[in-house]
Amino acid sequence: MIQLLFLVLFAESVMAFLLLVKIGPLRDLVMKTLDQIKMGKGPATVKTIAGTMSVILLSSLMSIVKIQNKGAKLGTMSPMDQVLWRTHLLEASLMGFALFLGFIIDRLHHYLQKLVNLRSNVGASKEELESLKKEKVELKEKEENASKEIKQLKEQISSISQSLKKVMVECEEKDKRVETAEAHVTSLQKQAADLLLEYDRLLEDNQNLQAQAIRHKN
Repeated sequence: MIQLLFLVLFAESVMAFLLLVKIGPLRDLVMKTLDQIKMGKGPATVKTIAGTMSVILLSSLMSIVKIQNKGAKLGTMSPMDQVLWRTHLLEASLMGFALFLGFIIDRLHHYLQKLVNLRSNVGASKEELESLKKEKVELKEKEENASKEIKQLKEQISSISQSLKKVMVECEEKDKRVETAEAHVTSLQKQAADLLLEYDRLLEDNQNLQAQAIRHKN
């Protein structure tokens, strides 16, 4: 029993040391082993072993107390009682250390798992941060390109508006010229009508004069 407890303590000490100090891939191997132990029926088996060891520990402690009480009553312990007392004390000490180291290993495994998860989350967060930074840079570039295009469009719009103003001014000038020309044509038409009337009157006067001249000759 004692040799088995020493073997368990040695194995637990090595496991705890490998969990505390990373030596190559040994920590990962121990973590995988503990993961497999905690899967399926492993936790129930471990709890059963721990409960059995706790019962044996309590039994050893009770035996130690009984031997001490017997020795106190007799005033001294016999050599056999001393051997039994030391044996039970050693077994109780070894089982107590084994249970304590088992608890330490369980907590170390739990917190190392959390640490691994946190590191993976941090890695994912870093990747997301890098992607967000890239998107931010791309958005800035797009924004700069858009601002340049907006400036160019504004310049084009201003040039077009200026050209439109010039065209409108030219159209107004042409409209004024057309109005002036129409007024001039109207005045010319009136003058032509007056001239036609005057021509008709003169023609009629001429005909009258010719008729009078013919009469005088006769």
